[in-house]
Amino acid sequence: MKILKVEKHSKEALVEKLRRVSMLTHPETCIYKESTISLEKIRTEFLSPPQSYILTSELQKVRNLRWGLKDFGVELFCLEGYVSIYLEGSDEPVDVLPPIVEESVEEDGSVHFVICDGMHRVSLARMECVIPQVVFIRGIPGKLPYYAYPVPGGWESVVTREDLPEGFIKKWHRIKEYKTLYRNFNSAFINVGGPRGRFVK
Repeated sequence: MKILKVEKHSKEALVEKLRRVSMLTHPETCIYKESTISLEKIRTEFLSPPQSYILTSELQKVRNLRWGLKDFGVELFCLEGYVSIYLEGSDEPVDVLPPIVEESVEEDGSVHFVICDGMHRVSLARMECVIPQVVFIRGIPGKLPYYAYPVPGGWESVVTREDLPEGFIKKWHRIKEYKTLYRNFNSAFINVGGPRGRFVK
């Protein structure tokens, strides 16, 4: 997939939009409105994966995205804000954010930095020995935790797969109606989680 243009947006613009991110099933609730939001470089071993797998196809797409952005002088793991990329054959841009990490205090008192968005990007950073810049968010409302628990065993329990067989447990959900805890990043950004093809300049 060919990148035609890249627009850079500041840290301030990123934070302002994050404060407008709403819950998927309760659009009137802005999950990060009162939270502390910062851009931090955090080693991947200190980040807690909430899903038990990585797909090789998605990992390769993210690697191609990193290569494509470098042609425009943009480093995927140090965006210093966020970027909008314009792709050949698409009418709308795709917003690319740093991985979103939330501080989560669990019932046993343990504190986790949970990757809420950007699992494959963080996995690529691990593979390429990079300390990624992430959005670090603290002070999440206690009644609105991320919808899945951190994976017991952390990265050592995450497997890389070509596909997911029937019955494979991808995430361990906190509640039965777990979609009520979804953060809707597209409420403030454009096409987050959008197409990730073979990016070239």
